[in-house]
Amino acid sequence: MIKKILGKGVYGLAKGIGAVLDGLIYATETMVLIAKSFLRGCAVLISMGGCLFFFLMIGPLGAWLLGNPGILLLLMMILFIPVAGALFITYLKYVKYILTEYLFHTANCWMGKSGYSYKAFDHFKKAYRQAEEDRIKRERQRRYEQQREWEERFQQWNQQNTYSSSWSTGGTGAGGWSYNQYGFGQSGHQQNGYSQGTSNPYVAFREKYQKSCDVLGVPEDADQYRVKLAYRKMAKMHHPDVNQSPDATKKFQQINDAYEFLNEDNIQRYQQIKKH
Repeated sequence: MIKKILGKGVYGLAKGIGAVLDGLIYATETMVLIAKSFLRGCAVLISMGGCLFFFLMIGPLGAWLLGNPGILLLLMMILFIPVAGALFITYLKYVKYILTEYLFHTANCWMGKSGYSYKAFDHFKKAYRQAEEDRIKRERQRRYEQQREWEERFQQWNQQNTYSSSWSTGGTGAGGWSYNQYGFGQSGHQQNGYSQGTSNPYVAFREKYQKSCDVLGVPEDADQYRVKLAYRKMAKMHHPDVNQSPDATKKFQQINDAYEFLNEDNIQRYQQIKKH
């Protein structure tokens, strides 16, 4: 009887520890993503400014920054956060897994649940490493298969359309339209026997990309860090464990699918397609 009571207490303790660590992980990941987005924006500005930025830094602005310890410290922290934060997140996830799994398992043993026997703390350390390896393999395989599917569709389309250079019908003036292998035109819906809305993989990719952006509520030029921030916010809002609406599970799956599609490779591919 005492063991069952202790088991319930340990179970509750494990849930509390898990919630606290989840909060720390969420806050740290948010900080890291914001810092990365800020640094990326700075890099873009520097690349656009070029010499102007250089002259500003050796001028009054640079002297003011170097002479203001608070601003300098803040900039150093922003530079430090992505690296230190990533290491801290990895450590927190490791601690959360082994600690909560050990406590949950021990609690179930004490409460006399079938299928549970005592296991040492080291067992859960090994289990975490194995679980991480399996997760990474699954993600890599799923991403590889997705990319390969699109590449095959693009390749088949390009082979079918040997005339990939732009050509026009009805004239090149007002009312005419142009078409190329990427499926972009001024007007019209079909070319060379292929429907742009269905057969053309470039159009299908563009539509799926835009739909995924709409699901996460991000603009089409969002980088991977902004996508991840939006995903975390939407996933937390629509998770079936906290959202009791009838379509919560369906919405949550749509959010996961959109986030999986808006990976770094597809973001780069979409930007490349837009240039054409």
